[in-house]
Amino acid sequence: MPGISSNNLPPESKHGEVRAPRKRGGLNAILGFLVIVVAVIFVMSVFFRVSDIRVEGNEHYTDQEIINASGIEEGDNLFFFDKFSALSRAYTKLPYLEEVTVDRRLPNRVTINVVECKAMAYLSVGDEQWTIDHNCKVLGKAVETELGDLIPIYGIEPGTLMIGEKLERADDNEEMVDYLAFLLLELQERGIAAETRRIDFTDPYRVSFALGEKYNVIVGGPMKLDHKFAMLFSVLNQLKEGDAGTIDVSDGSTAHFIPY
Repeated sequence: MPGISSNNLPPESKHGEVRAPRKRGGLNAILGFLVIVVAVIFVMSVFFRVSDIRVEGNEHYTDQEIINASGIEEGDNLFFFDKFSALSRAYTKLPYLEEVTVDRRLPNRVTINVVECKAMAYLSVGDEQWTIDHNCKVLGKAVETELGDLIPIYGIEPGTLMIGEKLERADDNEEMVDYLAFLLLELQERGIAAETRRIDFTDPYRVSFALGEKYNVIVGGPMKLDHKFAMLFSVLNQLKEGDAGTIDVSDGSTAHFIPY
């Protein structure tokens, strides 16, 4: 049987134990990787500083108002500023903001993209008029010049009005607020919001709205609202130019036109 050369065996310790070879190569690789990571972080923190802040999509607020609300400043690190805190601050301070995104672009640009809420209707509280969007988000007090473009809401007594928060009724009836939001959205998506002169919630079972100067539309309760609007448009397509009256689609199954 051939002998085994002692040169092929791992070294023995003083106590005769065999020692495994050291894996210096793996340790050096790990240390090298950590050095590279530290170097990259250092370069990013030192060289990529925000010096170009832009705002896109804004109408109600100025660029500077949105930049100030976000808290993003020139000199901030492009990669390490807290984007989510910036978004939260903007939403809190500026109630007309519906969507906000922040984009980074090398080497120094930050772009704040916004979608603003649109005031669609208003409620009267004493001598004041308060605006809401299609989601019933409270936007603030209306100025007199904008009232002509908004839909007045009757029959809903608001509770405490919090700017930037959803409308609340004095009786805490959230279902009626949800119904109002659904109705506003339908009017908007059907393209007749601009023609709507008022919405009346005085009788929650016979909710109605005025369509132009010619028609009063009774939609009743919130059930089958999509179908009710489909029936409404079917009736409108059959009416003649000089017709005027009440269109009742409240039962959700049949439509009735009652001339004035």
